[in-house]
Amino acid sequence: MKRHALSTRIWHWSNLVCVVVLFMSGLTISNAHRRLYWGDWGFAPEQAWLAVPRFPDWMTIPGYYSLAVARDWHILMAWPFALMLLFMWVAMLVNRHFKRDLMTTRKEWKPGAIWNDIVQHLKLNFDHEGGKFNFLQKLAYGLVLGAFLPMMVFTGIGISPGMEPTFGWMVDLMGGRQSARSLHFIFAFLLFGFFVVHVLLVILAGPFRQIRDMITGGTRDEA
Repeated sequence: MKRHALSTRIWHWSNLVCVVVLFMSGLTISNAHRRLYWGDWGFAPEQAWLAVPRFPDWMTIPGYYSLAVARDWHILMAWPFALMLLFMWVAMLVNRHFKRDLMTTRKEWKPGAIWNDIVQHLKLNFDHEGGKFNFLQKLAYGLVLGAFLPMMVFTGIGISPGMEPTFGWMVDLMGGRQSARSLHFIFAFLLFGFFVVHVLLVILAGPFRQIRDMITGGTRDEA
């Protein structure tokens, strides 16, 4: 049995491309107006709850300031990003990857078990028994797949002008269009934080085997 199913590997690499392009083009869009607000509207500096720094051109797509080009790239990647997330959830439910590997147990939520998991991570001991992932991994992947990525889709729909007639109710649930924009920004940087930690842990756990297994699938007994 493969350590990583084919559906997981396809989603992992395609999602990486989508997220990188979306994030870098989103930085250009952020540079167009660097203040964030809550509610339905906002523009003046005194109405903002946060002023975002201007991101340098080497971090953005395109590598120069062009709001129109950045929006084109953003929209180009938004649809495959959303559809591949739907594909991943269907695949996880069908092949039981979610129930088998990502669902936490009542025992894992005990304070002592959580603390032990934290201590083992701090010791760079990533071995675990009884499943593919330990509690912290399950929690992180569950938040990403169940909250961070879906909220990027929903908030993105909420702030898209062409979607307003159909999804205005979604904007109302988020507290207004400016609130949806702020949430979009917040979840984007939560994803960036996860990405940094994920890459760091892959390096510490042995990047060659981790990358090889995410390409070939690996074998289950190596998990």
